[in-house]
Amino acid sequence: MSRQFFIVNFIVSALLVHGTVSAATLIDKKEKNPIIITSETLTADNKNSTAVFEGNVVAKTDDVTMYSDKMTVFYDSASNKVTKIHAFGHVKVHKEERALFSDEAMYLEEDEKIIFTGHPKAVDGENVISGTQIIFYLKDDRAEVQGSRVILQNKQGLN
Repeated sequence: MSRQFFIVNFIVSALLVHGTVSAATLIDKKEKNPIIITSETLTADNKNSTAVFEGNVVAKTDDVTMYSDKMTVFYDSASNKVTKIHAFGHVKVHKEERALFSDEAMYLEEDEKIIFTGHPKAVDGENVISGTQIIFYLKDDRAEVQGSRVILQNKQGLN
C-alpha cells in the first residue's frame, strides 16, 4: 500500500477519480507549467517510469492541447520530469488556430517537438498540409513535412 501511495504521489501531483474518469497533473519542472491529462483509465508503472492513459485522453498545457485514444507518458524518476509522450489513435493537437491530425504522435521534451506519423495533416484556417511525416517544433513554431501535399486557398483571385 505504501508503494502505491508513493507511485501516485511521485508521478501524479493530483489524482481525482469520478466514476471511470481519472485526472492527473504532471509537472514540467523546466517551465513550471503543468501538463494536465484526463482519461477514462490510468495505469502507473513506477518500475518503468511510465503512466498509460486510455480512453478519451486529453493532455493540456498553457497553449497546446493533445487528444488521443491512448497516451503513454514517460518520465525521469530522478527529476520527476516528463521526457516524452507517445499518443496513439485519433491523435489531434491544437495550438492557437492550428490543428494537426494523425494516427500516432511522439512528443519529445528535450527537443520540444512533436513527430506526427500515420496520415498526418496540418490545418491552418482553410489551408491544409499533409505528408508521410510532420515534425512540429513548438519553441520555433515551425514544421517540417516529408512527402508533402499542400492545399492553399487563394482568396485574392488572379485579377
